[in-house]
Amino acid sequence: MNNNNQDLFPMVAKTLFGFEEILAKELKQLGAQSVQAGVRNVRFVGDTGFMYKANLCLRTALRILKPVRKRPISSEHDVYKVMLDVPWEDYMTNDHTFAIRATVMMQKAQNSMYVAQKAKDGLVDRFRNRTGSRPSVDKDFPDLSIHLYVTDTFLEVSLDSSGTSLHQRGYRTATNIAPINEVLAAGILLHSGWNGDTNFLDPMCGSGTLLIEAAMIACNIPPSLNRKEFAFQKWLDWDDDLYTKIEESALKKVREFPHSIVGYDKAPSAVRKAQQNVQNANLSEFVTISQQDFFHTQKEHEEKPLHMVFNPPYGERLMIDVDVFYKRIGNTLKQSYADTNAWFITSNLEAIKAVGLRPSRKIKLFNGKLESKLVKYELYSGTKKIHKLKIN
Repeated sequence: MNNNNQDLFPMVAKTLFGFEEILAKELKQLGAQSVQAGVRNVRFVGDTGFMYKANLCLRTALRILKPVRKRPISSEHDVYKVMLDVPWEDYMTNDHTFAIRATVMMQKAQNSMYVAQKAKDGLVDRFRNRTGSRPSVDKDFPDLSIHLYVTDTFLEVSLDSSGTSLHQRGYRTATNIAPINEVLAAGILLHSGWNGDTNFLDPMCGSGTLLIEAAMIACNIPPSLNRKEFAFQKWLDWDDDLYTKIEESALKKVREFPHSIVGYDKAPSAVRKAQQNVQNANLSEFVTISQQDFFHTQKEHEEKPLHMVFNPPYGERLMIDVDVFYKRIGNTLKQSYADTNAWFITSNLEAIKAVGLRPSRKIKLFNGKLESKLVKYELYSGTKKIHKLKIN
């Protein structure tokens, strides 16, 4: 890969359903060009330094792909020809390992494994024809990870610059029964409008993911700062000095946070795990976690607005009486949490009715494969009418 680092090229950031516009906004704020949101992805243009920055700083991206070839095809057999034609020697040597992952959207294709096999044959044969030897496949820890997007009419071949999914931030060693994906957590927080200008509470914090992501947003800390490695560090054009500059520049933008970030959980084991993860993320000075049952708590600073985001049990993996549990959520919010914006995500759509409050927003998301709703409840000091009188 002998690109000048200043050369611009197209990239694709993959994300979860419902976060496309949030990711597009993140990319624009970072300085990406030609940003276009798709379905579960956002396309954009940048240089090598921006690719490093996107991997380090994007909160709602799962991986960053660099397309290297897009060609029309009429059947899966054309995949071999396209792969044979890509100048793989620019990206790897015979001594490197590689892995191929295919997303196949063809009506008539046999299966994605077959397409990936054809692609592998094309890459290997290019090396064999030129050098007499070939690189090896390593599905677990490849030097070069290749993504194929195959439709009935075209094939797009991309290099994966991230490696393991970017939700694997590197801080979470201890998890609870039903942990929330870090990218999902960050996206929920950004959907909720969290930007660090009030106190924050997660009253059912589990392993602490929402608290950690909330602190990183509040302090503008790059989310992948604790990651051990990115795939681009094994590329032939890896520029260590450039990456160090990008990282130092991002760290200069870290800001002070004058409010509190608090987590409760009633399980002592969850509290210990959350505290461990917060420590791993070097955020102990910003996040306080204690063993509390949310249903027996009250808002700590009555006079200050509070931003609350949580992931209550859905009744999927944790056995609860859903109606009773969600009714208690509603009662606790009404009685003890005035002047609070409360958000939570649930896949149990019936449970939302049991809360007994009318949500002011509902956003469709997925938690894993579970279709879910992110709901917002606005709690006022008095009635809505009184609140409106105060501000008019």
